[in-house]
Amino acid sequence: WADAEVRAAALTEVALSVALVDEMGRTLPGISANGRTLIVGEDGARYRIIVRNATTARFEIVASVDGLDVIDGKPAAPDRRGYIVDPHDTLVIDGFRTSDTNVAAFRFGRVADSYAAQTSGDRNVGVVGLAIFSERGAVWTPGELHMRDTANPFPSRGYAMPPR
Repeated sequence: WADAEVRAAALTEVALSVALVDEMGRTLPGISANGRTLIVGEDGARYRIIVRNATTARFEIVASVDGLDVIDGKPAAPDRRGYIVDPHDTLVIDGFRTSDTNVAAFRFGRVADSYAAQTSGDRNVGVVGLAIFSERGAVWTPGELHMRDTANPFPSRGYAMPPR
């Protein structure tokens, strides 16, 4: 999960991790350069996008591949609908959604052969993008997470004190 990490500014630990994995579930190797992570893939090889949520908050993930929204294949924008990843859960995006049950696999290949190049242009081919939104009202600072994870529902036995 070390190839690409999303860090919230206030967090010291990784809140969400993002990786591209092959058909066997292995994280694809990559390098970081100038604030970008470059992933190495083989021509024709299938890949998936994996998002792991290590927090107690829910997130919406709006994803794009080659500049196209992974849900409907239209030009991507961060204000489009996305996938929900629940607390302590993992989201697997297998490909472009073609129906409620089917996807067109993501594959590495030549720019000219990409769906984007054949439909909307090749300007963004080779780019995987994620817009990540926390649930409105969610508070997930490290201190808040620790406090909630270690909370005791019955901190003491006794009776209520009468008002003074």
